[in-house]
Amino acid sequence: GLKRQRRVVRNVYTSKIIRSHRDLVALVFFGTEQSKNPKNAFKNVYVYHNLDEPGAKRVQDVDALRGEKGAQLAAETMGSGETSLGDALWCCSNLYSDIKLRLSYKCLMIFTCRDDPHGGNGAKNRQARTKASDLKDTGVNINLMHLMKPGGFDVPLFFCDIVSPPEDEGELGLQMEPCTKLDDLQQRVRAKELKKRAMARLNLCLGEGINVAVGIYATAVSARKPGAIKLYRETNEQVHSKTRTFHTQTGSLLLPSEIKKAQVYGKRQIVMERDEVNALKKFNDPGLLLIGFKPMERLKLHHHIRPAVFLYPEEDEITGRSVCLCLEKNVFALCRCISRRNYPPQFVALVPQKEEVDEGNVQITAPGFNVIYLPYADDMRTLDPPQCPSASQIQVDKMKEIVSKLHFRYRSDAFENPVIQQHYRNLEALALDMMAPEETEDLIMPKVAQIDGSLGPLVQEFTDLVYPAGYNPETKPAAKRKTDTGGAGAEKKPKVEVPENELRAHMQNGTLGKLTVPVLKEACKQFGIRTTGTKKQDLIDALTDRLAS
Repeated sequence: GLKRQRRVVRNVYTSKIIRSHRDLVALVFFGTEQSKNPKNAFKNVYVYHNLDEPGAKRVQDVDALRGEKGAQLAAETMGSGETSLGDALWCCSNLYSDIKLRLSYKCLMIFTCRDDPHGGNGAKNRQARTKASDLKDTGVNINLMHLMKPGGFDVPLFFCDIVSPPEDEGELGLQMEPCTKLDDLQQRVRAKELKKRAMARLNLCLGEGINVAVGIYATAVSARKPGAIKLYRETNEQVHSKTRTFHTQTGSLLLPSEIKKAQVYGKRQIVMERDEVNALKKFNDPGLLLIGFKPMERLKLHHHIRPAVFLYPEEDEITGRSVCLCLEKNVFALCRCISRRNYPPQFVALVPQKEEVDEGNVQITAPGFNVIYLPYADDMRTLDPPQCPSASQIQVDKMKEIVSKLHFRYRSDAFENPVIQQHYRNLEALALDMMAPEETEDLIMPKVAQIDGSLGPLVQEFTDLVYPAGYNPETKPAAKRKTDTGGAGAEKKPKVEVPENELRAHMQNGTLGKLTVPVLKEACKQFGIRTTGTKKQDLIDALTDRLAS
């Protein structure tokens, strides 16, 4: 039990370092022979770590308590004595009080394998219940992390009045197994904890004089490795960079008011002030403007050009009524969106989302609108896919069988990014002077043995239907031998020539950029244009000058 307890405490420390390093954590032992706490006001209470931000030194201190040597160190340092949970709770209350910062959330976890820590001592039991009630009144959430005990852990015997009310009433009975919350703490995910805040707060204009305050939230953000911090080599202090602009000829420092911006248009440099640039960027004030409603079938999959965001009105009544109305009519709202000042306007579709709750009446999905960003005409591209032979119906049916066998329910929270997980493990190994980083399980790698067992002979049957007899996809194809052309060399690729009328049409429509560099080079040779550059824009400029003359 103690071995698992130390491992859980270590996991709490290491996960806090990554998830939210500004959280404050303390470690307090009670029932010890030695006493160590502020002013030593409480007997048999040993504050191993004061309430402070977790760090590598603290993790190493907990690691020192592992194994036989760790048990011997704990016995020499703290020992074992009388138990008074009330004094321990009082000491924890003082640790909270000594912090001058405003704490948004306070949690106290009790690790123990004794369901009657005071052996029936009524005075100590009353003191512990009174102090636990005082802590809960100040906003402290008290959780019980009970360990293995022969005969089961009887929570109502003492701890029923100590801990905060649990979500599941089944936790208050006789527990034969250790607390399931220990498994949650052990199975830590190394991920940065992001602040839950609105990306923007805007007004949704439903008509003249009718505005609704809404908030826009990102439901999923790509996790990235934390950026490297530059340090001064001699002192290891963080280095802050500053950028300044100097005149190229005089070397004098330029002020922001002395810097102008320019845009080349028609081979002429248009110089603008900073205020003029900002005025050009501004289309309108930030906000959402309702344009109308469209049937849901008009929204296509290929309209998805960037991740959607979630819109939630500030007024609850409007949320429910609007969502229900759009769901009943099977329509989405079409709006113009300007998310921030000087941002270009975009058309968005507000797709309603109904509230969903589980069996315990806990909300799974919130009511609101998914904001789908719609593309402009300039964003759409015409593709010229290569022509490939079509599969026969027998081959299609066989692949359908394979797909049905490999079907599984995808859950994003079941997969961790292996690159980020390995990065944090490497940092942990360096900070804690570990011999090697902890092994990472790559959850995105396919389970080949399980897949082969599910498919059986289907893969070979599909291979026989699609590929010729004796084909092995793992063997490298034989190198093609060059055909003998009687010393004339290899056959050259045919030249791609574009007629002059098509080139002029491209120039008038401004679509010369759609032609490839080899085609543009061949067009330049066709008109006898000598080009010194090989860049695409140089070729386009040369062709434009020649065709315009």
